[in-house]
Amino acid sequence: MTASTARTQIEESWRPLLAWGLGALFFCYAFVQRVTPSVMVGELMRDFGVGAAILGNLSAFYFYAYASLQIPVGLLMDRIGPRRLMTGAAAVSAFGSLIFAASDHLAGAYIGRLLIGAGAAFSWVGVLTVLTQWFPATRFALYTGLAQAFGMFGAIFGQAPVSVAVDGIGWRATLVAVGAVGLALAGLMWLVLRDKPHAAASSVSVGASLRVLLRNRETWLNAVFGLAMAAPMLGFGGLWAVPYLTTVYGLERATAATVISSIFVSWAVGAPLAGWLSDRLGARKPIMVGCAIVAAVSFIAVIYLPQLPLALLTALIALHGITASGMVLAFASVREHNPPGMSSTAMALVNVAVVGSGAIFQPLIGLLLDLRWDGALGGGARIYSAEAYRFAFGALAVSSIAGVIAVLLMKESGQRR
Repeated sequence: MTASTARTQIEESWRPLLAWGLGALFFCYAFVQRVTPSVMVGELMRDFGVGAAILGNLSAFYFYAYASLQIPVGLLMDRIGPRRLMTGAAAVSAFGSLIFAASDHLAGAYIGRLLIGAGAAFSWVGVLTVLTQWFPATRFALYTGLAQAFGMFGAIFGQAPVSVAVDGIGWRATLVAVGAVGLALAGLMWLVLRDKPHAAASSVSVGASLRVLLRNRETWLNAVFGLAMAAPMLGFGGLWAVPYLTTVYGLERATAATVISSIFVSWAVGAPLAGWLSDRLGARKPIMVGCAIVAAVSFIAVIYLPQLPLALLTALIALHGITASGMVLAFASVREHNPPGMSSTAMALVNVAVVGSGAIFQPLIGLLLDLRWDGALGGGARIYSAEAYRFAFGALAVSSIAGVIAVLLMKESGQRR
């Protein structure tokens, strides 16, 4: 064996894992951008002169772009591959942060947030496409769970550490730093990512692919399950949990951000654990059912049991997160319930529902809060009562119950691998 041949073999052995790692880092970065508004609520309300409904809508512009692009992203990934798509997307997302940071008016902030979401839309389906192209099916759920863990690390970083940065240098300078990190990540992905030869080719037309996927009952059930499991994390943890804890429990913002970080820490633990157990058992549904039931009960307890001790509150939030992270199995399940050449598109359809939960519930909760606002103000921002928060979060409780119903109606898919 020549030196050049050995070097090539070594490179080919580490490149798939490194490509997956960079894709997971992109998903991590997308989550940082997803949750940062939750630690800037007061500053954004003050600087843009808006209430909860408008702020929720501004934050949700990320999800409007992200969710609406998922089907095109899936189709493009199946046909083009991840390298060019993910590199360009990371750069777009980074520029969105820079535009948001420079905006003095709400219109500019909307544009920036829209670009952030449009770029981030390629992160999750991109890393799943890398997995589909370069890893065996028997490791798919495990590495999907590990990628989800990277996202949760991003959510954790976007809470307490970003809160400290906002307090120290302001929200605008913080977002400039976030944008610079995104540009560096784009450069790394261009250098490392490769598209597997012929892996992205598809002989099925776009219309035919969508008809097959949309006529499949299991596609819809997995989508509802994914939405229900992700909704509390995105709608509650991603925006409204910090102001809820500071108002209802009287916590400092940094402390509240640390408490709510437990939902993201537990997602980071639970997602790879659920994937490993599922791959080990060769089954998806039993784990999904158990996760859905415990996640629904624990979240309802967090919202409706009044003035819980802080340790118990944190434990219930963590329990919800570790079970709701079973959402990652929806991607393995929908992949196995649909033809192989449509795997990225099938996973993208589920991701429409998962990320769409943020687009639905962040502004919906803001609207419900405004409906129950009693006129209280603090530092130029609206303050909402405990009753208003519980009323608004009831929408998430309903979605959690819908997730339990959906997963009970599913068929097992693990044996199809």
